[in-house]
Amino acid sequence: MRLDVVTIFPEYLEPLNVSLVGKARARGQLDVHVHDLREWTYDRHNTVDDTPYGGGPGMVMKTGPWGAALDEALASGYESGAHGPVLVVPTPSGRPFTQEVAVELSERPWLVFAPARYEGIDRRVIDEYATRMPVYEVSIGDYVLAGGEAAVLVITEAVARLLPGVLGNAESHRDDSFAPGAMANLLEGPVYTKPPEWRGRDIPDVLVSGHHGKIARWRRDEALRRTTVNRPDLIERCDPAAFDKHDRQMLSILGWQPGADGRFGRNPEAVEE
Repeated sequence: MRLDVVTIFPEYLEPLNVSLVGKARARGQLDVHVHDLREWTYDRHNTVDDTPYGGGPGMVMKTGPWGAALDEALASGYESGAHGPVLVVPTPSGRPFTQEVAVELSERPWLVFAPARYEGIDRRVIDEYATRMPVYEVSIGDYVLAGGEAAVLVITEAVARLLPGVLGNAESHRDDSFAPGAMANLLEGPVYTKPPEWRGRDIPDVLVSGHHGKIARWRRDEALRRTTVNRPDLIERCDPAAFDKHDRQMLSILGWQPGADGRFGRNPEAVEE
């Protein structure tokens, strides 16, 4: 996979040289290029922004530098043999960045990131490149950052760990929170390691029972329990067909019941056992 990032703060992307992403780069699994947007400015102040049409506070990033930078980044990618670029624009006004979106992006051969600053990038830039390639406008959460570089790091790490060979164990992400399949709408439950006792706290007996079926059931139950507490919205919108008989029994214990449409909601009269 090739990654291009255009930014006014190239140093912000230094973390791409460490941890799993850095190792993937060293092994040649990720070909990362960071471009300084100010290299495509032509005034002595290296101006990348201007006042917004229509008035209002803040500044808007200019079309000229962004168009020139993206054109050159794309040209250099094509020259190196890359193909199928996707433009990724981190923005709080985008659709939520989820594990499902991470999987989609991990299947793309080339991601081009356009992290904005100030009030954002002149909309004409996004509309222009949407005529040339798919554009993903994504938000990593319901909050506003000073710039999109932190979101680039988040998205890159979420995507890179899904690439073949990046994780030491290819099965490591199978039971992750939100992983496609059985965990698509659940949070992963608690995990434990050695020693078996620490400061008077033991690990659950089932985890040392050697009974793989019971262990799997316990993990599923704990995932349901954690999700109902931390993200009840996931349970409420989950397809009822995703829950088996034991799931339904556990949800009932946790104070949930199916409604007329089959979807689960809180039962105000239930008491958790």
